[in-house]
Amino acid sequence: MARYFIEVSYKGARYAGFQVQDNVLTIQSEVEKALAVYFRQPVALSGSSRTDSGVHARQNFFQFDGDFAVPDRAMYNLNAILPGDIAINSIRKMRDDAHCRFDAIAREYEYTIYKMKDPFIADRAYFFPYTVDEGVLQEAASVIKEYTDFTSFSKRNTQVKTFNCKIIYSEWERRDDCLVYRVKANRFLRGMVRGLTGTMLRVGRGKMTIDDLRRVIEAKDCTGADFSVPGHGLLLVKVEYPEGYFEKV
Repeated sequence: MARYFIEVSYKGARYAGFQVQDNVLTIQSEVEKALAVYFRQPVALSGSSRTDSGVHARQNFFQFDGDFAVPDRAMYNLNAILPGDIAINSIRKMRDDAHCRFDAIAREYEYTIYKMKDPFIADRAYFFPYTVDEGVLQEAASVIKEYTDFTSFSKRNTQVKTFNCKIIYSEWERRDDCLVYRVKANRFLRGMVRGLTGTMLRVGRGKMTIDDLRRVIEAKDCTGADFSVPGHGLLLVKVEYPEGYFEKV
């Protein structure tokens, strides 16, 4: 039995999320369906980073164990089976104890907003036609780096042992007519990036102060955060593993 990692990218607009769920279309269900067609047997996947409904990914990973050969042409053939909004970028044979979720050391996300109507980015950025103070947004992003407990930015009914996350960077960046929130951490909670983004936008619009943001974080109560920004503005950019991780087979 050999272990393999599958690197995928996808547009999440049509999907109810990353992880398989009953009676809905997900990224995992589509990839498992393609694997079953190609290998002519069921192939169970485990994922690295779960993304919510509508969220996109430039890089995410699945793993599976198989006692069958995975030929070099498998990636090409699987991509021919998969729908156009999901792509397999690599299939790597890994060590038997490798784990795509628990071995990851960081994840990077971006959330993009735009002010002027633009049909060419409408499916991957949030139309936000309001004036925001970019300096205050940047200050809010810096405040987030001061904290490790993000209970206030985790949606309810999530089963985690700790709400602590180590933020590596948190910043806003202007790209042409868009504003992009960039954040990297060792781990993220369910809904966390959208909660951070929505709450900071309230600060940027003057609906909250920086001190209000601190109070929301320190309250450890998700009712104070704003999770209302839609999923289609969020992109999982990268799942990071230790240096040389993929060379140790």
